[in-house]
Amino acid sequence: MKGRIIFLLEEKSMKALLDSFLPRVFSGWMEGQHFLCVPHEGKTDLEKSFPRKLKAWSIPNDRFVIVRDNDAGDCKLLKNRFMNLAKSNGRSDSLVRIICQELESWYFGDLIALAAAFDKPSINSQPNRKRFSDPDRLIKPSNEIKRLLPTFQKLGGARNLAEHLNINENTSCSFNAFFSGVARLAIEMGYKAKTLDH
Repeated sequence: MKGRIIFLLEEKSMKALLDSFLPRVFSGWMEGQHFLCVPHEGKTDLEKSFPRKLKAWSIPNDRFVIVRDNDAGDCKLLKNRFMNLAKSNGRSDSLVRIICQELESWYFGDLIALAAAFDKPSINSQPNRKRFSDPDRLIKPSNEIKRLLPTFQKLGGARNLAEHLNINENTSCSFNAFFSGVARLAIEMGYKAKTLDH
């Protein structure tokens, strides 16, 4: 058995995104069989909980990806702290990924997907492409998305975006670091990744 990738996540909207998106990226993947997303009740819950989970996990061959929003913190310090916690709990092979600054940054990295997910072509306008050209620098992307889409809901939005995001054309560096890291881990475990086109 190749083992699964276990995603330890800050909140439920990331689970909603990954549960639908990962089977698009990895042909044949099924939730629970090839990967498992474990959401937490925010940053504090994740940081308290994941070291215990890593230490207690007894299923062989499973590997871990720990994901947290940066929220304007120092991403390098945060990543190092999480990596040290993983190492001290016997899981130095874990992957730590910090989202800059929030999950919504990833959506602004693919305005084509955002426009398609909400059937609003005007989102992918030249002014917006310029304004959101570096989505990881947005201070509060969740507020920005509410301005564009006043009815946006985190869980429903994540499910919608999962059907449209393109891993090859996203301008969010943290999105690209996340999926390239997960792809490398999957390949190490014997899985194949495929590229996505709109």
